[in-house]
Amino acid sequence: MKAPWLRSFTLLYLVFLYSPIILLPIFAFNDSKVVAFPLTGFTLGWFREMFSDVNLRIAAKNSLIIALSVATLSTILGIFAARASVRYRFPGKAAIMGLIMLPLVLPEMIVAMALLVVLLSMGVPLSLFTVIIGQVLICTPFAVAILTSAFQSLDRSLEEAAMDLGETQWSTFRLIVLPLVMPGILSSFLICFTIAFDEFIVANFLGSGQPILSVYIFGQFRFPAKVPSMLALGTVLVCMSIILLGFAEYMRRRGIAKAGGKDTGGFL
Repeated sequence: MKAPWLRSFTLLYLVFLYSPIILLPIFAFNDSKVVAFPLTGFTLGWFREMFSDVNLRIAAKNSLIIALSVATLSTILGIFAARASVRYRFPGKAAIMGLIMLPLVLPEMIVAMALLVVLLSMGVPLSLFTVIIGQVLICTPFAVAILTSAFQSLDRSLEEAAMDLGETQWSTFRLIVLPLVMPGILSSFLICFTIAFDEFIVANFLGSGQPILSVYIFGQFRFPAKVPSMLALGTVLVCMSIILLGFAEYMRRRGIAKAGGKDTGGFL
């Protein structure tokens, strides 16, 4: 039987964690430029103002380009790394995988500053491309973690049977392994997309003033009149993140069930 204090602590923790998110739509629909109680009325004006902002559309477009590029590259690199980690043995395997996963435990501020120094010393101009490079470094460990679970859940006898029947190693991977881990690949893509779309620190350090959504939102909070429309944008982004993460978790669990593995817990 669980201790009553543990249940109470969990409830208080969830309230503390999600209360700010719940406040976003409340003030986004409030007919006042002042973000405070009591509420003055209901309005959709802040959403109309948000969608009519040209600079916001440019920043959102750039963030979409970054997120799609990062999700694609991180997932591809994650497939290679996870497949090698699960399927093969090679010298220095533990050290190499540790280095790949290192950005998960390093402070993102340190990673961003180190990348900035390296890129400037190499004469690489800061742009959306440098933001993509930095965010691939951040997102790849997440892809590796998800895809390692997907590859580990596979029954290796399926590969052995296919190769016994005359398939090559590549055709076995393409026809047998890849379809079975496809839910994990989609899950990895969606997680990396969500992380890259919302990421701020690397975008701020390596963007060189390029209009990127997270940096644009941060800048707009300097102007009190812009705060309600940014809260409306935050409401839209939260809804999108919940949908994407929910679908990613569904695909992850579907992939494990499809491969006959056991679900040991996910990211939701």
